[in-house]
Amino acid sequence: MTNKTHDESALEHGQCMLNRREFLLYSGATAAAVSTITLFPGTAQAQSARVVGYSRKLIAKLSELKDHELVNFNYPDDGKNAGCMLVKMGNVKAGGGIGPQSDVIAFSYLCTHQGGPLHGSYKVTDDQRTLGQCPFHLSVYDLRRHGIIVSGQAYQSLPQVLLELEGDDIYAVGMMGLLYGRNENLMTA
Repeated sequence: MTNKTHDESALEHGQCMLNRREFLLYSGATAAAVSTITLFPGTAQAQSARVVGYSRKLIAKLSELKDHELVNFNYPDDGKNAGCMLVKMGNVKAGGGIGPQSDVIAFSYLCTHQGGPLHGSYKVTDDQRTLGQCPFHLSVYDLRRHGIIVSGQAYQSLPQVLLELEGDDIYAVGMMGLLYGRNENLMTA
């Protein structure tokens, strides 16, 4: 065994290692090659788009709603953790809102961070309509802006129930966002 100097050992070690620039160059080239290979016919199986068919569920009558009084319901199914709320926010226009003032909206009651219950946390101020604070980590959601998170640990908007108005009838017809604790919004039997 020969004794090598520190410089000789470092030189040999450097010959078998990649520097950062070489790593990025080679990994980028590898990624490009893999993505190009998958474009050739026969190398990947085609997958059809999956369209989720939500049921249409009657929730309430527009004429019976009173400002800031919540209507509780289960959607998109009657499974565990499907609790939602519908509210007329008192002539304050909301993203996804229906009705003459676009102020009727619906959301899930489960915080998107760790599924904390948001029941009883609807708050009204002059210019805000919020749901929260979540009892787990204090997340608060702005209901006027599609349930976007305004404070707390959550990093996703609150799942919004998509609504349709037919005459005086308010129907839930879909979900925007994934309910906490689920891989899919619809439970399979």
